[in-house]
Amino acid sequence: MSAGSAAAAEDPDGCVVGVGCCRGADPAEIMTLVRQTLEAAGVTERRVRALATVDVRAREPGITAAAQELGVPLRCYPAPALAAVEVPHPSAAADTSLGTPSVAEAAALLGAGEPYGDAAELLVPKRKSAPEGHPSTVTCAVAHRASAALLRHHGDAEVRSPQAGPNGNAEGAGGSGLEGSGLTDLAVNVRAGTPPTWLVERLTASLAGLAAYPDGRAARRAVARRHGLAEEQVLLTAGAAEAFVLLARTLRARQAAVVHPQFTEPEAALRDAGVPVCRVLLTERDGFRLGVAPVPADADLVVVGNPTNPTSVLHPAAELARLAAPGRTLVVDEAFIDAVPGEAESLVPLLGRLPGRVVLLRSLTKTWGLAGLRIGYVLSDPRTVALLGAGQPLWPVSSPALVAAEVCSTPEALAEAEAAAQTTAAHREHLLHGLDALVRLRPARVAARAPFVLVHHPDAPRLRALLRERGFAVRRADTFPGLGREWLRLAVRDPATSDRLLHALAELEARQG
Repeated sequence: MSAGSAAAAEDPDGCVVGVGCCRGADPAEIMTLVRQTLEAAGVTERRVRALATVDVRAREPGITAAAQELGVPLRCYPAPALAAVEVPHPSAAADTSLGTPSVAEAAALLGAGEPYGDAAELLVPKRKSAPEGHPSTVTCAVAHRASAALLRHHGDAEVRSPQAGPNGNAEGAGGSGLEGSGLTDLAVNVRAGTPPTWLVERLTASLAGLAAYPDGRAARRAVARRHGLAEEQVLLTAGAAEAFVLLARTLRARQAAVVHPQFTEPEAALRDAGVPVCRVLLTERDGFRLGVAPVPADADLVVVGNPTNPTSVLHPAAELARLAAPGRTLVVDEAFIDAVPGEAESLVPLLGRLPGRVVLLRSLTKTWGLAGLRIGYVLSDPRTVALLGAGQPLWPVSSPALVAAEVCSTPEALAEAEAAAQTTAAHREHLLHGLDALVRLRPARVAARAPFVLVHHPDAPRLRALLRERGFAVRRADTFPGLGREWLRLAVRDPATSDRLLHALAELEARQG
């Protein structure tokens, strides 16, 4: 194996060089431009993991020679696949001659996103060779997989990448930044109309006690009582995101398995902590359900969402229980479980009854609209809770957040949450019924149970842009591992809002038909 190949094998997040050229292009011209482009990117040849181009140039001597010199594989893509990638510098000439408006940029982005279809970004956009006295015959671009920091969806914020186009902003964040924009926010996954007035009043009253250090005992007792657990089984955290970091840094897993598509923060936290991660990819063919895609037997930490964002799948508790095993930590992110009537399929009743270690994560963000307050909690056995708690700084949860945890655990608040879950279920069925009448846009083949639905459209990026022009912000889903650019996520809203969306979709479909 060459030095370049060894480096690529050690660095799965290395860069991909995209190259386009005319037939018979000079190999020296190709390699010169490749090196110039890498230099502009600040990337050494050892960080290159692949060279990529269009399939009709697969046997071009200059391109094959460049791959050999770099010591990396050559990846070749058909023109239609390249044409589907949004790039900053398309070429009409390339579109006419090759059937794709981009080779170098599109191939670099596709290659950088493999093998899971991750979001990628250009380090250096298309550059042209400049041979003295001759027209340019070579183009080159460099891309890499979006970094762990970019892949995080804090509050479910979107990743900004070249594939997102100019509007790849943070739509869908809790408090999504769309206020005053005139857009109806169907990208956010927080329940509309939150936080409720009574909760705002309690939080406001708590500000009078900010001179004192936070005391979490009352909130911890309230959460434990709400779940019928001992106080020692509860750890209050600054949102579920803190819990992911604590798990990654404290439990010291040898091999983690993360079930995708799902929220990307757990994987990002694990990778940041240096934990090897294997992705278990579920597919629509199997309803994005567990059981078909096996979890590696040697995984000593497994992470799964239930219900899962963005697929809206609620996995049966019995299926989740089969993932528990001696010597393994099973982490179930139940951030959306309180949006399911009766909290069906929660593993809380099984805590202490399964082999290995079971850790459940909860959040007050979704039902109560408290993303900015940062409050969540861990439910597990006392030993695990103590271990994770030892990794926290002093006073990790603010006094207002502790008040939220306490008051949202009262019988009155739980009754309100249950009523909201029932209402959401009815509103989701209304939306799904309307989507069934459309031809080009269809819901994922799943029994949706979360406050959002995953939908498929052959030209989702364009549809998303057109909907934005008509006043609707919807969530792109290609930033979730295992999903491509043809997927979108829609928040469930009241029937009147859904009807306005359905009317806009029907109008767009009629124009395209």
